[in-house]
Amino acid sequence: MTDLARTSPDSLHTTLQQVMRLLERHRLIEGMVHKQDMPRHELVEQLVHKQNLAELEKKLASLHPADIAHILEALPLNDRGMVWQLVASKDEGEVLLEVSDAVRESLLADMAPHEILAATSELDADELADLMPDLPQAVQQELYTSLDAAELAQVETALTYRDDEVGALMDFDMVTIRDDVTLEVVLRYLRRFSELPNHTDKLFVIDERRQIKGVLPLEQLLLNDPEKGVAAVMATDVVVFHGHDDASDAAQAFSRYDLVSAPVLDSNGVLIGRLTVDMMVDVIQEDSEAEVLSLAGLKDEDLFSSVWSSAKNRWPWLALNICTAFLASRVIGAFEATIAHLVALATLMPIVSGIGGNTGTQTITLIIRGIALGQINAGNAPRLLLKESGIALLNGLLWGSVLGLIAWLLYRQIDLGLVMMGAMVLNLQVAALVGILVPLTMQKLGRDPAYGSSVLLTAMTDSMGFFIFLGLATIFLM
Repeated sequence: MTDLARTSPDSLHTTLQQVMRLLERHRLIEGMVHKQDMPRHELVEQLVHKQNLAELEKKLASLHPADIAHILEALPLNDRGMVWQLVASKDEGEVLLEVSDAVRESLLADMAPHEILAATSELDADELADLMPDLPQAVQQELYTSLDAAELAQVETALTYRDDEVGALMDFDMVTIRDDVTLEVVLRYLRRFSELPNHTDKLFVIDERRQIKGVLPLEQLLLNDPEKGVAAVMATDVVVFHGHDDASDAAQAFSRYDLVSAPVLDSNGVLIGRLTVDMMVDVIQEDSEAEVLSLAGLKDEDLFSSVWSSAKNRWPWLALNICTAFLASRVIGAFEATIAHLVALATLMPIVSGIGGNTGTQTITLIIRGIALGQINAGNAPRLLLKESGIALLNGLLWGSVLGLIAWLLYRQIDLGLVMMGAMVLNLQVAALVGILVPLTMQKLGRDPAYGSSVLLTAMTDSMGFFIFLGLATIFLM
């Protein structure tokens, strides 16, 4: 693992600007040299090329792989390829682990099999398992043959779990001890290590069958009498995870219990690995990013991918939007005579649908957050529905009255103001209902509750808003 320090956010932004300036300067100078008519032109151009890139290569060598990954994700494809060629071979594997899946795909596509093998040669088994599904089949086979028996078993174990399960994220590098020895023996054992695994805050106490019996925090190891036995000072109340546990649930547990590391057990209760806080932070960040994209019906996308691939990523929900837009237009079309009779309706109806959409967005955001935190279940969902309906009723009466008053002041029609208020009350009820039922239904179907929820919400509040407002106007104003 690299020992380079991570760059602060402000410094990282400055570093990205420096890299972009170096790339721009390189293109400018190369263009000038290329236009010059001089003897031995190719040799001069080659020397200038190497000189310009040397400074950029030196800059990259001083960065942490996570910072290099950030820079690569922020660069257009051509610049990204140039910078990737300058990344030191020893850092390439870790950079591939740090970049997003979409960017990783673009980097691997430009690498020869021997380059991929060189980049992954220094990775641990758990890191190899993370990369393995993205590698070409031939490279996978080559990697399998290069692993020793223990590493091969670890990689195969990790690959038996889904990406969203704890087993796919666990680290195999950990320190285990027995409970029938003294702390002095444990200290002598630890001194044999050149370094402890990252995020080691506790040692795992196991028996001869590798069943977890407790944990020995390093603090207890250092502060207690060395003559004491491990069994006397170890903690037996241990937060453990199983390989098939949901990774997002594990991340929430890490946050709830302020964990730094925790043991992972298989279905027989055997210790097979550990989770660490750095991986859980990554899970939380990925879940947050995925939720933002899912609300708009998008999947992970390389910011600088081709127009074609980006367009395909956005097609499904755009197609649904077209269908729902036609539905809303047909609703309006059904009330053409009403709108023609009272043109003021055309100027007021977008207000009803717009405020309904805003109310629904507030509800749906809270519900998705509650689902993500495990706070919503079948038992409390009905009470939430009643609460949100009550909020919608109160807001509908209050703000519907305000809008009704404004409509009366503008058009001097008391009936129009009352219709406006009634439509607001009813459409906010629809918004609250949709805001709760859509994410809960998606979860029930085994889908991401956030995926496309805002798109469905907008479709419902627009269509129903138009229908309710124009329907009430037809009944009471015609």
